[in-house]
Amino acid sequence: MRIKESILVSPSTLARKEAAWAELREKVENCKRCSLAERRIKTVFGQGSLKTPLVLVGEGPGADEDKEGLAFVGRAGQLLTQILSAAGISRDEVFITNVVKCRPANNRVPSSEEMMVCGDFLEAQLLLLCPKILVCLGNTPTKWILKTTEGITSLRGRWFEWRGIDVFPMFHPSYLLRNDSRRKGSPKDLTWQDVRNLKERLDRYREETIE
Repeated sequence: MRIKESILVSPSTLARKEAAWAELREKVENCKRCSLAERRIKTVFGQGSLKTPLVLVGEGPGADEDKEGLAFVGRAGQLLTQILSAAGISRDEVFITNVVKCRPANNRVPSSEEMMVCGDFLEAQLLLLCPKILVCLGNTPTKWILKTTEGITSLRGRWFEWRGIDVFPMFHPSYLLRNDSRRKGSPKDLTWQDVRNLKERLDRYREETIE
């Protein structure tokens, strides 16, 4: 078997991509374009594989993320790791970030103005990463990406398209922490169905890159 030529990247192209990525990260770290910068400890750019077909996007950093400068490292992040692992997806092979890169006070939902500012950074990340699948965790990223007023309950588990990328809304792990039941039809049960659906689509994309 051999890798399709279309996914090979020349050294010069890779160097330009890495330089653009470093420049984008620096812009996020130094950003003061909205009031969220006034109270942050650290910006949370996101982390993971830069060669992944799968990107997960949450709402914004929480207290743990604000301290460490890493996305999804608190209780919700630990649960996300468990969910992915149960389906055979390692966090090391995906990229995880948020719509906004600074923590909103008291973990409130980011304002439209704040998301517009950080939305530029998120779109730049996606442009550089070129994922096949974008998982929106919860209401905020789902509504932001899909430009819809529908809630996550009606949209989760369904496939959509955004700029040539498959979009798959799922419940945010923090919601699952507040709804611990595992009975049939519960948020945790539905999430297990969703992550298996996600794994099937991810495996299909990976197979398509190998002849």
